[in-house]
Amino acid sequence: MSAGKVLVVGGGIAGLSTAWGLARRGFAVELFEQGALPCSKASSYDEHRIIRNAYGEMEGYADLMPAAFSLWAALWAAIGVSHYEAMPAVYVMRGESDWYETTRRSMARLGVECEDVPIDAAMARYPMVNPDGVTRVVRTGGAGILYPIRILTDLVTLIAGLGVVLHPDTLVESVDLEAGSVRTAAGVIKGDAVVVTAGAWVNRLVASTIGVAVPSRQAVMFLAPPPRLASAWRAAPVLIDIGADSGTYTLPPRAGTRLKIGDHQFTRRGDPDEDRVGSDADVARLGAAARRAWRDFDDYTVLERKACFYTVTADERFLVRREGARGWLGSACSGHGFKLGPLIGDGIAGAIAGERTAVALTVWAAGRAA
Repeated sequence: MSAGKVLVVGGGIAGLSTAWGLARRGFAVELFEQGALPCSKASSYDEHRIIRNAYGEMEGYADLMPAAFSLWAALWAAIGVSHYEAMPAVYVMRGESDWYETTRRSMARLGVECEDVPIDAAMARYPMVNPDGVTRVVRTGGAGILYPIRILTDLVTLIAGLGVVLHPDTLVESVDLEAGSVRTAAGVIKGDAVVVTAGAWVNRLVASTIGVAVPSRQAVMFLAPPPRLASAWRAAPVLIDIGADSGTYTLPPRAGTRLKIGDHQFTRRGDPDEDRVGSDADVARLGAAARRAWRDFDDYTVLERKACFYTVTADERFLVRREGARGWLGSACSGHGFKLGPLIGDGIAGAIAGERTAVALTVWAAGRAA
């Protein structure tokens, strides 16, 4: 459609990125967020997140990463500062899986470094890793850390400067995807299109997502390592443990952040209005996995146990599509949402502007385009 007025519901990385893409294309944009901007309950609100080219069996997402890195670079140029630190990602494998062959293939296609590290050398280099059951260690380039809270804060400032009208602390009660309007406590606001990027709250606004994009309460732990390992952790890369009983990811303490560990097993339960304090039940599985991944895990001090929410689909892919005559849905999935957020948001903006069809957008965002 020609430039008109678009209403964006949700102020996480998906909504802010969509608003940025629309504003750059000349649309009038209003963005609604039920909390502050940025919102501490948003799935994308965090100290640091991993970005990587390696995607295992999901090779279509590996193929999207060069464009994702390019758009991140455009964002750094727009805000005048980079909130990205490049570093290797090291994958510690325990047992066999299809991850290695598909990753090796996609990394070769992208021209990104991917090499085996001898296990003995890896254990000497990374003394925090538990060597029990390790069958392969793989070091990849094209990876690093993003700093989400800083990114979200600067994105809010950027889009406000581009004329996006921001509505923080404004709960959207319902959306009309046929008419292109939203209803808040203040009444109905009309636009030419509505984009719903409401994260774990999407089921409350778009009925077709119920049972498809499932809210999932996840836990992470922030820790202080024992003094004997403090320097090793400060120099460590991103570490990802792959195994039937492990499956953890670890971000080292960099640039004022804390050491963080999480896992990739989705609970597919919980209410996103719940608090974000990690309970004993939240971290029980994560703690067990951490003990398998790290040596002497009980010597670490737990600084904070935190819960967050993702939306998860059965195939762990983005759910991005046209909804009704004037509606669009942008639902992130699992841990892909942040690293690919600006690219997917820009893709939605481009589809609204007529740069690609709605069908092509859905296929592309699901990592299935040729």
